[in-house]
Amino acid sequence: MIKTPSLAVPFVALLSACATVPPPASIAQEPVPEVFAPVTVRIIGINDFHGNIEPPSRAFTVRGSGDDAVRAPAGGGAYLASAIAATKAKNEHSMVISAGDMIGGSPIASSLFLDEPTIGVMNRIGIDFNAVGNHEFDRGAGELQRIQKGGCEQNTQREPCQVEQYSGADFQFLAANVTSQDGQTIFPAYGIKRFGSGASEVAIGVIGLTLEDTPTLVTPSGVEGLTFAEESSTINALIPRLKAQGADAIIVSIHQGLFTEVGYNDSSCGGVSGALLEILAKLDPSVDLVISGHTHRAYICDHGAIDPARSFLVTSAASAGALLTDIAMTIDPVSGEVVSLEADNVIVQNGGIGEGERAVAPLSELATYSPDADVAAYVARYTEAASEFANRGVGRIARSPSQSPNRQDSPVGNLIADAQLGATKGAGAQIAFMNAGGVRDDLVPSDDGTITFGQIYSVQPFSNTLITKTFTGAQVLALLEKQVDGTIRGSLFVSDGFTYSVDMTREPGGRISAAALNGKAIERDLTYRVTMNSFLASGGDGFETFKQGTDAVVGPLDLDALEAWISAVDVRHLPGMGRVKFLTPADQ
Repeated sequence: MIKTPSLAVPFVALLSACATVPPPASIAQEPVPEVFAPVTVRIIGINDFHGNIEPPSRAFTVRGSGDDAVRAPAGGGAYLASAIAATKAKNEHSMVISAGDMIGGSPIASSLFLDEPTIGVMNRIGIDFNAVGNHEFDRGAGELQRIQKGGCEQNTQREPCQVEQYSGADFQFLAANVTSQDGQTIFPAYGIKRFGSGASEVAIGVIGLTLEDTPTLVTPSGVEGLTFAEESSTINALIPRLKAQGADAIIVSIHQGLFTEVGYNDSSCGGVSGALLEILAKLDPSVDLVISGHTHRAYICDHGAIDPARSFLVTSAASAGALLTDIAMTIDPVSGEVVSLEADNVIVQNGGIGEGERAVAPLSELATYSPDADVAAYVARYTEAASEFANRGVGRIARSPSQSPNRQDSPVGNLIADAQLGATKGAGAQIAFMNAGGVRDDLVPSDDGTITFGQIYSVQPFSNTLITKTFTGAQVLALLEKQVDGTIRGSLFVSDGFTYSVDMTREPGGRISAAALNGKAIERDLTYRVTMNSFLASGGDGFETFKQGTDAVVGPLDLDALEAWISAVDVRHLPGMGRVKFLTPADQ
C-alpha cells in the first residue's frame, strides 16, 4: 500500500505561508513521501503449440458443436507473431510465457527438421520462458538439451541442421520438477523478470514444470535416469526462494490442465474437472496466476470461486497457436502486491484455411491478424524444404460415412492398426494395438481421394518402430482392462478381426467382456502375437503389460507401414467403427 503522508506536513505548509512569522528553528519540515503509480505488465500465455508453424488444418470452434458449430480459422506462426506483438503494444512492459509442448507431435514442416523451425519462430516472437511439457521429451532428454543450447549433435535417426546452423533457443526452458541423477534440475526451476527501475521496479517470478506423469507419456528410454517430482510440493518449496530474491508476483507455468463446460472466455469454471484441480488445491495461496496446458482446452478459471483462500486465475489457450491469453497484471511497487489481474482468451484468426467445400473463412465478429512478414518468410524456408516430402502422393482413400470417433474407436485409428497388422504379418502378428494419443490429425483426402505424405506424417509424426511380441490371452485382457480402469487416460485402437465390449457400470477389472479374435473368444491360457509401436512396447501411456511380451521382432517404422497400406490398393477405404461395443455410453 502507499504510505500515508505525515500529519506534520499540512501544519508546516501553513506556517510557511505566513511571511511575517518565520517558523521556529526547532521545527524541521518532514519530506513528503513519493507516490509511485501501480505498474501494469502485459503477460501473454500460450501452450501446446506442437510445432504448428503453418496454420492448422482444423479451425477453432468458437461456439456450438456438430453441424451447428461456428468455427474460425486460427493459428500459424506468422499470425501468432502479429497477435502477440499487438498484445505487447498495449503496455510498456510485457512478457510471453509458454506452458509446455511447444515442440513434439508436430506437423511435417517442423517435425521433419526436429522442431528447429519452431524454436526459430519462437525466438522471433520473443518468448521469455517455456515450461517443459511431456512432448518436449519425445526425442529424449539429450536432444532436448540440444534444442535449448543449439548445435548439430545428432541424437536421433533424423539429421539435425538440415536447413541452417541451429543456434538454440533465445528463451529459457524451465523444469522445476525434473532432476537428473545428481539431484540437479535439468533446466532452471524458475526465472525472474524485472520491469522499471529504482523504487518503481517490479519483479515477476515464473516457476515452470511438467506433469509428474510425464514418464508414462513418452518413450521411457528417453527419460531414463530422470526423476519427475510431485507438482504442488515442488512449487511451494520454491516460493520462499523467489520472494527472497524480490519477486512481487508469482506465476506458475505448468503442463497440466483442466476441462470445463463453459466458453473459452467464461471465468466461472463451470463443470470444471481435471488432474490440475488436485494440484491447485495444495498450492501456496501467494501464487497469483497459473498458466496451464496439456488438455488442449481453452479456459479462464477464477479459482477463487472454487477456493476463496486460493484466488488466483488459471488459464489455458487451447493448442496449436489458435489462441493466446491476454493477461493484465497490475502491481503496486511499494507494497509489492498484485492489485488487479484481468485475462481474456484471444482467437488468433488468420485469413482462412482450406479450399472449396472445406474452406473456412474468417468470422467478421473477430479481429483478423495479418502475418508477420519476417516470421512468414522464415516459415516459408522450411515449408519449401519440406514440400518435396509433404506434397508427394502416397495413395487414395475413400471416406466412410460421417462418424464421431471416441476414445476407443476411430476410423483413422482403426486404419493405422490395420496397417500395422498388415506390415507385421511376417512376424506372425494376429492383433495390432495403436495408442489413441499417437493419432495426431485427421485424414482429409483431396477431391480425387489423394492423400499426401505430409498428411500421414501429421497423423503419425513420432517415427516409432513396430514391434511384435507374444502375449498370453490373460495379458491381452489385462491391456484392455487397463485402458478403462480409471488409472490412466490412455486408450487403444484395435485391428480388423479383433472385437470386445465395454461396460463402465461394472467394477474396474471386470469392465471388458466378449473379447474375440475373428469371432473366437480370447482364451487366457493361449498365446497371441501382438503388434504395437515402440512407445507402447516400452510401457508408454501407462501400459506396463506391453513390456512383458516375449519373442520380440522389430518391424518397420509406423509411418512406412501406413504408407504401404494405403498404397497397396487403388482406393483404401477407411474402416468403419464398431470393433469396440459400448454397453454404456463411451464417455463414461
